[in-house]
Amino acid sequence: MDRLMGLETEYGLFIDGIDVSDLTREAREVVQSGPIGAPWDYDEESPLQDLRGFRASRLKTNPADDQVERTSRSHGPRPRTPHEEHVDRVLTNGARLYHDHGHPEYSTPECLNLRDLIAHDRAGERIVWTAAQNYRQRTGRTVTVYKNNTDYHGMSYGCHENYLMQRDLPFEHLVVGLLPFLVTRILYAGSGKVGAEGTGDRESIGYQLSQRADFFDEIASVDTLHHRPLINTRDEPHADRHRWRRLHLICGDANLSEYAAALKLGTTALVLTMLERGYGAPVELKDPIEAIRRISHDLTQCWLVELSDGRTIPAIDIQRAYLLAAEELFSGRDEETGWVLREWAAVLDDLEANPQCLGDRLDWVAKRDMLESFLEMENKDWSEDADLLRSIDLEYHNLDPERGLFWTLRQEGTSRCLTDDGAIQAAMHSPPQDTRAFLRGLCLNRFDVKSVSWGRVLVRHRRRMVELDLRQTVNGSLKSSPQMPANATLEDVIESIAEFSSRR
Repeated sequence: MDRLMGLETEYGLFIDGIDVSDLTREAREVVQSGPIGAPWDYDEESPLQDLRGFRASRLKTNPADDQVERTSRSHGPRPRTPHEEHVDRVLTNGARLYHDHGHPEYSTPECLNLRDLIAHDRAGERIVWTAAQNYRQRTGRTVTVYKNNTDYHGMSYGCHENYLMQRDLPFEHLVVGLLPFLVTRILYAGSGKVGAEGTGDRESIGYQLSQRADFFDEIASVDTLHHRPLINTRDEPHADRHRWRRLHLICGDANLSEYAAALKLGTTALVLTMLERGYGAPVELKDPIEAIRRISHDLTQCWLVELSDGRTIPAIDIQRAYLLAAEELFSGRDEETGWVLREWAAVLDDLEANPQCLGDRLDWVAKRDMLESFLEMENKDWSEDADLLRSIDLEYHNLDPERGLFWTLRQEGTSRCLTDDGAIQAAMHSPPQDTRAFLRGLCLNRFDVKSVSWGRVLVRHRRRMVELDLRQTVNGSLKSSPQMPANATLEDVIESIAEFSSRR
């Protein structure tokens, strides 16, 4: 795809006998039970800096989260050290593992192609699942990990996408050009959900396309925890900020289907390149927030959206407009781009003709098929046994290979795979070879690392601290550099970074 990409996934956690108010503490313990890594370096973070050119005074928080945190603190003394307070580490595969409130969170290393990114996303599932099992063995508590986006009690947690972009694209052009695409891509990127939350007509909605659609209030904002936006405006490029912008999207669902995840990421990457080349949005939505909910809730599968000019058109038509422009720009570009274009077209055709046939590719269809089979077997409809239907929904996302319903599809061979066990196992321990994550992993394996961030590594060396600046190496590999032998010294790494940076 030739665009640096990454995923951040917050995992749902249920621990038998543990109240929700204590989940922050236990999520920390789960992460602590995972692989050892170097501490995260917070010095480069600037969460208040906004892409629109200003600095926010503070970040809004969810009152429900605040109440949970207050209750948790009232149950006992605070941890005594910063290490106990927050566990945040970088692993030898270049990824980041930490906890965010009551959720283990895994950030993949930077990847330049879809196969690497899907393999590293799957590696994150296994790393978090293994950490949870280590926690269970140590504490004796039964723990369940879900790769989903809702707890069915009004709380939502995210699967965030990150894309490296050119800084010179005006932010307003980016938002206008991207919104119609983002709102309508839930047609194939949604992971499906029983019922609805936070809407007036939720009693009439038996099933919807997206787990996140009910939780958005704004189009663009620096916040992520309260009044969630479709596009996050936090300005942390983790690269040369004069050249690059990191687009941080928080509107997507967590996918278990490798196919759906790859199509979501691949189509988005192509649309971003189109916008960088001057492409304009084919339509303007009257109300993007209302539109994403309306598409998600539409049980008739007409998926109509209102435009600012008063027309109402199918969401599929909007996706086709982006697809046609992408085909014109990218036809014959490379094998992976060709796959994205072919599958994008095929999915839109199937959504229009017979969505039922997409159960081998899309999460929302596969899950709905399971639920409908259950309802038919029990001679019930969507209005009955809502709690039981929600429990089946949750079990679709269970990471336990013996209990998770999605894994039965994998075992039966009815869910399309894009990677294999060998690639996933390799990704658990080794970084991608063609991004700066390779260098991050090399340093962790070979040197005495004090702390790490996406943009730098601090190394203890001969009684002094050496800072390795990785911000100029965002989109290229150092592995093939002549200054990078297999047994590279710190001096070799420094020389290679300097040589690589001079070529950018």
